[in-house]
Amino acid sequence: MVARFGGDEFAIIQSGIKSAADAEKLAKRIVEIVGKPYRDKGREMHVGVSLGIALYPGDGRDADTLLTNADMALYRGKSEGRNVYRFFEPGMDALMRERRALEADLEAALPKREFELDFQPILNIGSGEIVGAEALMRWRSPSRGLVSPENFIAAAEETGLIVQLGDWALRKACSVAAHWPPEMRMAVNVSAAQIKSGGFARSVISALAFSGLPANRLELEITETVMMDESDAVLRTLSQLRGLGVRIALDDFGTGYSSLGYLRRFPVDKIKIDRSFIRDLDRRDTAAIVRTVIGLGAELGITVTAEGVETEAQLDMLRKAGCGQAQGYLIGVPAKAADMSRLLRSQALLRQSG
Repeated sequence: MVARFGGDEFAIIQSGIKSAADAEKLAKRIVEIVGKPYRDKGREMHVGVSLGIALYPGDGRDADTLLTNADMALYRGKSEGRNVYRFFEPGMDALMRERRALEADLEAALPKREFELDFQPILNIGSGEIVGAEALMRWRSPSRGLVSPENFIAAAEETGLIVQLGDWALRKACSVAAHWPPEMRMAVNVSAAQIKSGGFARSVISALAFSGLPANRLELEITETVMMDESDAVLRTLSQLRGLGVRIALDDFGTGYSSLGYLRRFPVDKIKIDRSFIRDLDRRDTAAIVRTVIGLGAELGITVTAEGVETEAQLDMLRKAGCGQAQGYLIGVPAKAADMSRLLRSQALLRQSG
């Protein structure tokens, strides 16, 4: 029996099974079938599903307990990735309590001004000069210390808080960049939830107006999850912002279902090669993929930025391949706004003296 709770939540009651292996077999089949791509009006679409499984009577003898425990298993699965299934385990209740405590602290953190932005420089490989930076959100909690974005961004997206956090980060980043040299660009990460919120374009325009930053100095980094939802509203919003001069960058390029298809459907200004490819540049097949992406960018007139550059050997290979920009610990670690400003001033002085 399949029942819809609401939104994108469903519950399945499987009866007459002999062991947990039967439930696992059904879960695998659901993940496999739902995850297959399908076409609608000429477009390839993808849907993912995650499942939490609780077994009667070991995991509960009444409906409420079984649903609660299945929900805990579902949260565990989502925290480890998408398109997965997980069985309930007794220790998961502690994980759920911690998740709820994290969400409560997260909700209170923004009005308490516990969030900060760090800025990682982006290098023009040809000129050897810094041409901008990416804003990276940090949460410094009085009780938790410095919380990794990997631990709180997902929770913010699931609770909807990412819209408020994103608006704050956008306005803060634009205000910082407004004091940088006029050739410097600021890159800000944007989640699918922000764009779907309905007021994203107004938030961007407001941040630019508040800070005085010209639109062409702002880059919005979107992931393929945004492009996968090709609703007219999403494409309209991105087109409107691009029309104002805001640049659109496709982040984590090459890690999704159909990266090349996104370039055909929506013209972006930049593609960022995911760090996983740069890490394995010493492998022949990976190096060939990276060179191909760089060549594709050149053919389409799209700037290509390599993320996660950590060695001189990686930078040298990218330079020889004609890659436009590089970002990573070799170029510079994420720094506070004041440190980034000092770096840019030093670069300007060196340029003048040269």
